[in-house]
This record gives sequence, structure tokens and C-alpha cells, in this order.
Amino acid sequence: MDINNKYEDKEYMHIVSDIIDNNEFNKTKNIIHHGLNRFDHCMRVSYYSYKVTKALKLDYKEVARAGLLHDFFYSDNSDIEPTKRLDVLINHPKYALINAKKYFDLSLKEENIIASHMFPVSLTVPRYIESWIVDLVDNVVAICEAFYAARKYVSLAINFLLLVVINYWR
Repeated sequence: MDINNKYEDKEYMHIVSDIIDNNEFNKTKNIIHHGLNRFDHCMRVSYYSYKVTKALKLDYKEVARAGLLHDFFYSDNSDIEPTKRLDVLINHPKYALINAKKYFDLSLKEENIIASHMFPVSLTVPRYIESWIVDLVDNVVAICEAFYAARKYVSLAINFLLLVVINYWR
């Protein structure tokens, strides 16, 4: 499943276009998140969750929207003091829900999807199968993004080791 297809998926884009076009939501493009940016992270979580729930014949429209809004908050993880990072990790679903409700009308299911996407780290329990799906997809996407962001460091380490080995055997 190619994530770039999301922009060609007319149904998906119709469902989320008002969010993608929102100026406040677009500020997430400038926030570092898992070594990339929060807008793209939210798009990945939203689109993959949408595809899974659509295949399972579940509520893919609410999943697409809530998945996109699940990390709709403005603090940059790299700017947070180490002592406050745990607080942001635990409470950011609340911040995202507050922001989402400011700009969009949400169903109870969408609210639960956003509020519970960090379960069990945050204590809001997913009440819907769609909430569990977004929670799991978010975890998988975050892990993949972290490895992607770390690739340059791994590449540097491998190159350094190769240089040492090559120079040692000369």
C-alpha cells in the first residue's frame, strides 16, 4: 500500500479535505514528530487506518477524520524539556481533542478515537473497534517513522565501521 496514493484516492480526500485545508491544522507541517513532521505522520495514520477499516467494512469515514486529528497539537517534541516529555506523551491526546473540537464537529466515536489513541499510556480506554485500529496503526507508523528517521545515523555508523575495517586490513 503506497501512502502516496492517498492524494489520488478521491473518496479519502473528499472525507478529509476540510481538515487538510484548515490553516490551523496545516501548522502541523512545521512541527517535528518522530524525526519527520506531524502533518505527514497524521496523514499516514489516517490513510492506513482508513484502508484497514474500509476493508473490514467498519466506519472508515470517522476513522479517516479522527486518525488525521489524533495528534493535532502544536508542541514540538524536540523543544520539550526532558522532564516534561512524559507529561506530553500521556496528555497529548487531550490536547489534540481540545484542538480538534475547536475547529471541527466531532462524533462521540471520533472523540474516543482521538482521546484513546495512546492507550494504555494514557488512561482513556478505546470504546470502539475503530479506536483500537487507529491506536495500533499509530504505533506501527510511529515505529516505522522512528527507524526511517534513524537511518542516517545507522548509515553513518556502518560507513565508519567499514572505513575502520578497510584501513585495518591495508
